[in-house]
Amino acid sequence: MIPFSILDLSPICEGETVSDALDASRRMAIQAERFGYNRFWLAEHHGMPGIASAATAVVIGHVGAATKKIRIGSGGVMLPNHSPLVIAEQFGTLEALFPGRVDLGLGRAPGTDMRTARALRRNLEAGAESFPHDILELQRLLGASAGDEAILAYPGTGSDVPIWLLGSSLYSAHLAAALGLPYAFASHFAPDQLLEAIAIYRERFQPSSHLKAPYVMVGVMGAVADTDAEAQKLFTSAQQQFINLRRNVRRPFPKPVDSMDDMWSDMERMGVEHTLRYAVVGSPSTASAQLRDFLSETAADELIVSMPIYDIGARLHSVELFAGLGEMRAAA
Repeated sequence: MIPFSILDLSPICEGETVSDALDASRRMAIQAERFGYNRFWLAEHHGMPGIASAATAVVIGHVGAATKKIRIGSGGVMLPNHSPLVIAEQFGTLEALFPGRVDLGLGRAPGTDMRTARALRRNLEAGAESFPHDILELQRLLGASAGDEAILAYPGTGSDVPIWLLGSSLYSAHLAAALGLPYAFASHFAPDQLLEAIAIYRERFQPSSHLKAPYVMVGVMGAVADTDAEAQKLFTSAQQQFINLRRNVRRPFPKPVDSMDDMWSDMERMGVEHTLRYAVVGSPSTASAQLRDFLSETAADELIVSMPIYDIGARLHSVELFAGLGEMRAAA
């Protein structure tokens, strides 16, 4: 059995408010802790009416205050959008509030469209090109003080918040290996280079003071319900959301539908099914078989699941059922 974790996008559902979304994230974190998940991460996105976690550190503090032992963190913070000093201060503060529980997952993408990215970064090229340097600067700011630094992060200095590198490309695999950092691959929405990226990371990993051996986390979308038909209906919300992203339509997270036939073209269907081909959707027995094949293929050290389910009651039930898949795999 490997650890299971949760990636929450704090979805703002049709007919609901940002406050509703943030309360649902709180309830989901409590449920994840109750059923033994290892981590509860939130992701940075901007300019999206269906996602409430733009101020990622603030929402991490919100779920941290509602829980006692589950690890909390970012999956991830898009570092080129920020000064390393600001992130060091934010996550140093979180570590002071929730000692020994905070993770800092970092990504290189903007987490939004290009116009919003320009408003965030001002200089897109400089932000992307300085990503490796900014990671090293962030490590220094979070590490122990040598006593002669010109710039210090308070809170932050000496907190040693664990840094993860997140990615969906071979670039991130090479960088995580060179820096000796744990690596999380976004196979829940970018499956194409998963196996090649994992192989590169493991083959080229350089031990560091932070990590002695490679550690790989892989992502899946998940919707588990009492029956296959119910799970498949719940998952139509995610399928609609991906169509909206491809059409550049910004709207709240959609309600599930009985059939997707009238919602997409054949080309859109093939594209979404390809993107979500690692999704774990079905009853516990169906989902367990899907998960077994995926974890056998990747030999991952940890799994993180995003549960894009409209109804919070069904989402909490899916968290419970998904936790049981590990026991089913162990028994098999």
